[in-house]
Amino acid sequence: MIAVMSTIREPARDIPVIADCDLVVVGGSCTGVFAAVAAARLGLSVCLVEQFNQFGGTATASMVCVWHALWDTAGKIEITAGLTREVLERLRRRGALYETERTNPHLQFGFVPAELACELDVLVLEHRIRPFLHTRVAAVVRDGRTVSAVVIEDKSGRRAIRTRAVVDASGDADVLRHAGHALHRHAKVQPATTAVMVSGLDEVRRADPGFNLGKTIFDPANPQALRRGFVWGSRVPGVPGQDLIFGTRVHDLDACDADSLTRAEIEGRNQARRIIDLVRAKHPEHPVAMTALPARIGLRESCHAHCLHQLTEAEVLDGVRFPDAIANSCYRVDIHPQGGGGIIFRYLDGREMRQDAADQAGVWGRWRAEQAVDPTYYQVPYRSLVPRDLDNVLVAGRCLDADPGAFGAVRVMVVCNQMGEAAGTAAALALRGGSTMAAVDPQLLRRTLAERGAIML
Repeated sequence: MIAVMSTIREPARDIPVIADCDLVVVGGSCTGVFAAVAAARLGLSVCLVEQFNQFGGTATASMVCVWHALWDTAGKIEITAGLTREVLERLRRRGALYETERTNPHLQFGFVPAELACELDVLVLEHRIRPFLHTRVAAVVRDGRTVSAVVIEDKSGRRAIRTRAVVDASGDADVLRHAGHALHRHAKVQPATTAVMVSGLDEVRRADPGFNLGKTIFDPANPQALRRGFVWGSRVPGVPGQDLIFGTRVHDLDACDADSLTRAEIEGRNQARRIIDLVRAKHPEHPVAMTALPARIGLRESCHAHCLHQLTEAEVLDGVRFPDAIANSCYRVDIHPQGGGGIIFRYLDGREMRQDAADQAGVWGRWRAEQAVDPTYYQVPYRSLVPRDLDNVLVAGRCLDADPGAFGAVRVMVVCNQMGEAAGTAAALALRGGSTMAAVDPQLLRRTLAERGAIML
């Protein structure tokens, strides 16, 4: 028997500094790209670190190809613009976008993930941002309350980027973890979903007008059925005959643990394949096929920073207005229960819908009694992006500080996009004024964002 050592010792070594910049953005989702672009437009030199081969995060690597509305729930007030609107217009010019009516505040745009990835490349290069793909953060250099360097690891080995400020848009708070910031997790973290692109469903629908995908894949009478959950789908513009299906659900995942994430990726793909097999078994006469899988499972949640303010569900659903608001949204509270099936939606007008499983009807009720006037959108404050114990670091995206209900609303991409744009702008203002991130004047931040096309309201 070969004895297994509990530890090994790595010799000390000098790490080459390969870049000096004003800002390092870690995480190349749209959140991170927008942070980098916003900072570059205000004159900062920026490095952008992304672990995958492309920018876009959930929208591209995880193939979640929809963004919700830029208007309030009434479809009368435009509440989001800025870089989100700019990128949508770029995709429209490429013929890679479809848009629904404003009357649906929870889904307005669908796009081609591959086209978005290419457009983000263009945006990064246009602004002379230095990209690092296939790159992970290995460590940070912290001097008191300041991060002065980010250590990365890639095909070239371990290297360092010296910086004056950092935006952690990693989704899992990688920078904060390496900096020793005490992160927190919700007691019930929302499960992850692996998308699957499917061809042949059009033929099934034509042959069987009563075809119900949820009943097919969650039927408990079938031993191969998926555990009861929730399923939805989207067409991909410009790609006829292809459906993106989101029906898998991986529970008990710790996305910050490598072994747990590995198990989740394999389980997500297993469930995606079972979806295909279940449809084929029901309709063997039609050539239903799995045509693509994402590079990464779609993560809804992992861990959160301790920031100057924790956004609450009550603040979201009551439409509280913040003096330091940097993002607006009308997306409902959307909770995929950990360990259970179905879904919970809570709306700004006081309604609530609970659905135990995709093959069952939703049950409507109210979380709040009817009132004369309901809010039509809510806001995210800048303070929820400012870690308590670091002076030159901001978070953006799903590692912001929010309670479970609030997070169920603000985790969606259009909101995270705005957080990124605000974080990059705030970093530029902090460095320009020689202040900490916490000391950035919120009115100056909001004014600067508005001047550059964002809508502050």
